[in-house]
Amino acid sequence: MTSAFSTYFQVGFLHICDLRATDHLTFLLALCAPFVLADWRRLLALVTSFTLGHSLTLALATLGILSVNTSLIEALIPLTIMATAVFNISRAGLQPTRRAPMLFTASNALATGFGLIHGLGFSNYLSQLLGRGRRPVLELLAFNLGVEVGQLLIVAGILVLGFLVLRGLRVARRDWVLVVSGAALGIAALLLVQLLG
Repeated sequence: MTSAFSTYFQVGFLHICDLRATDHLTFLLALCAPFVLADWRRLLALVTSFTLGHSLTLALATLGILSVNTSLIEALIPLTIMATAVFNISRAGLQPTRRAPMLFTASNALATGFGLIHGLGFSNYLSQLLGRGRRPVLELLAFNLGVEVGQLLIVAGILVLGFLVLRGLRVARRDWVLVVSGAALGIAALLLVQLLG
């Protein structure tokens, strides 16, 4: 018999890896767009900041400590994607700086803030799955770990795809950032229009 932990780990993993999770997948695409394989440490620091944010609000909302307006959160998620994509596009032509990842930067703070919003989006899904009135600490932990493993696999896939395009097809890094970020911006705009329509 499958344990509750493994069941909810799988649910979290499949939730983030599902093509229907367009908003979260698009955010990861926008977040990764400016980075290449050599930047994996800096990207890991950024993704960790995002993870800390969404883990906190996912726990607080799922355990009933924090109450959220679902419609507002659903509208804010595409806005976080759009903001990330616009930031990438505005810096696409600039020479990237090579430095060791710092524990706390403005980019990390922003990623944490966006993570807070995305965690509330995850909590809506998990609360519906579990039912109201439950305080499932084990299930929450398992779901969150499943999401994180799926998220890291997606990030790794985006980095590998970027490597193949940049090295294999000899596409300029600036063009890659513009195309990927532009695609993320367009998808997010469509998501927002659908929500507001």
